[in-house]
Amino acid sequence: MRCFITGAGEFSGLVIPGSEDFIIAADGGYRELVSRGIVPDLVVGDFDSLGSPPDHPHIFSSPVEKDDTDMMLAVKQGLSRGYKLFLIDGGLGGRLDHTIANCQTLAYLSRNGARGVLLGREMRVTAVTNGTVRFAPGDADSAGAPDGTPAGIVSVFSAGEKAEGVTITGLKYPLEDAALTCDYPLGVSNEFTGSPAEVTVREGTLLIAWTGEYES
Repeated sequence: MRCFITGAGEFSGLVIPGSEDFIIAADGGYRELVSRGIVPDLVVGDFDSLGSPPDHPHIFSSPVEKDDTDMMLAVKQGLSRGYKLFLIDGGLGGRLDHTIANCQTLAYLSRNGARGVLLGREMRVTAVTNGTVRFAPGDADSAGAPDGTPAGIVSVFSAGEKAEGVTITGLKYPLEDAALTCDYPLGVSNEFTGSPAEVTVREGTLLIAWTGEYES
């Protein structure tokens, strides 16, 4: 069971939600869905982007002056319905502050027992807390690899002051039981090697950005 959320940022179109997905439009994300003939199950936000709430039977409206972003409102609605996997399109690109806020929203999901993935035109981003993210051969973009070996980059950052017990295997630059901090980008620009890869954190939360598909 997936919760698919569309925001007002750059829409990648990498995943088209199906009838089995619970689809939420976060404010201006409604316009993108409608233009593609997709009807969301729920529309949330303060509707400063749309101008006014759309003609939809299921609206969750909030005041403009609020603590939660429209994306966070959408995520909380999905969590309240029991969803554990969130695919978020329209959450990267555009305003840098909203991109950072959406990455923080991934950390919020991870710390609340769920997994979120931001889908971008060039990169994907997820977060993991006290756990592991796995990549299988073929998950990375193959562009630039004439022999067909998966190519692409994987960058790993601490989403808090410190993430401890960070182990990276199967990538060009391995790491074992290391500590990553929020003020030193040690984990930037690693590379796929064509082998299965894992990123594990024993204590803390990591943000992981990569080119390619998402495995588990």
